[in-house]
Amino acid sequence: MRVLLIQPRPRDGLGFKSVFCTEPLGLEIVGAALKEHQVSLWDMLDETSPANIMAAFRPQAVGLSCSFTVDVYTVLNIAQVIKEITPATFTFVGGHHASLCPKDFFHPSINAIVTGEGETTTPEMLAALEGNQDLTYVAGLVLNLPEGQFITKNRAPLAKLDDVPLPDRLLTGDYQQKYYLGFRRPVAAVETSRGCPYRCNFCSVWRFHQGKVRTMSPLRVVEEISRLKANEIFFTDDNFLADIQRAGEIAHLIRKQGLHRKNYIFQARSDTIVNHPDVIKQWKEAGLDHLFIGFEKIDEEGLKQVNKHNSVENNENAFKFLKSLGIGVYASFIVDPGFTAKEFQKLLVYIKRLRIKQPYFSVLTPLPGTELFSQLKSRLTTVNYEFFDLLHAVLPTNLPLQEFYHQFTNLYKQAYRKPGHLFGSMQIFFQKLLNRNLSFNHLSRLIYGAKQTINWKAYLK
Repeated sequence: MRVLLIQPRPRDGLGFKSVFCTEPLGLEIVGAALKEHQVSLWDMLDETSPANIMAAFRPQAVGLSCSFTVDVYTVLNIAQVIKEITPATFTFVGGHHASLCPKDFFHPSINAIVTGEGETTTPEMLAALEGNQDLTYVAGLVLNLPEGQFITKNRAPLAKLDDVPLPDRLLTGDYQQKYYLGFRRPVAAVETSRGCPYRCNFCSVWRFHQGKVRTMSPLRVVEEISRLKANEIFFTDDNFLADIQRAGEIAHLIRKQGLHRKNYIFQARSDTIVNHPDVIKQWKEAGLDHLFIGFEKIDEEGLKQVNKHNSVENNENAFKFLKSLGIGVYASFIVDPGFTAKEFQKLLVYIKRLRIKQPYFSVLTPLPGTELFSQLKSRLTTVNYEFFDLLHAVLPTNLPLQEFYHQFTNLYKQAYRKPGHLFGSMQIFFQKLLNRNLSFNHLSRLIYGAKQTINWKAYLK
């Protein structure tokens, strides 16, 4: 079969989304599992129309990724256009949000929702479809039928992640220069584990993976890294250091195989960093360049409210330790819609006191599938998913909405005008310029995103 996989992209980015764009790793893995089919991948980073894509490739089946709540309407609109062009095309949706909220895709333009891990279910579904077999016997599906949705037998998660096929990056070959993190590009995404043992109430990862963590072996991880041309590697794991011994073994193998000349970025908890400084030092030698840390809140009560099970002391000690090693920190903070002007100022003072150069801010958002959504859905001021991008208030604000966004954008204005941040950014800028990894178009994109991020009026559009 001719199978088209589609990665939707949100509207013009604000906040962190304006400086960060990763490859559609999930679709690359699904594509790798479909070797018996003719597969094409359309990343909507380009401005090609669905009609042109359909005319050029003439797919018999189209799979759309919907990992983020904010992408739901885009996915439905594309599916509708596809059905208008070729009504016989089989359309299916997968991804994080689709798996947790399949009812959002009970729509005439969608034939099926793939729940859970698509690299196992999708090949079986297409084989059954090609053989005119009954899809109700394929585990891991939600089928849209005239009388309603039919949920097939549950599919157990993969027992061994080493069995996950290596991503087919040939599918995104034309897009590789469009995957970036700030001035760094191209950035390759690598998944080495799935799940998280913690239960932060704003996150649904633990629920999606049933509270379990599964990992790939160090050898499998390093094998994938060795195949990458990109020198900037982002590990997509929600908690890369969940298995600290494995993390150390991966760092050792990276050094052993001479892959430490690449730059690595991953996400980790501050308590793990504080408790295992030797592994962090080992990773520094292996090429660790930056870490994402979810500070989330600046006091113990705030951390307790989001069920973080961590401490302010750990956050600060981890930050100081990483700084002493020369490892950069992307520190994320959650802004509560109920913030007063005083609380905004308190957060800004905290960031300046610690001299955090790269803070990122999100608005507390009860995403569907999270514990927070169950608690606060009755208080939502809108159910329009376009505003569920972690940058818009979907709960009542204490301040007038315009003032709230003015204060929110002021966090970026004040935090990023420090000389130290500007100097560091210029260093990276000139380094990438000399290495010819920076184009005028990319620079223009970053400047536009930065301007939008600090423009409070952009949040009201």
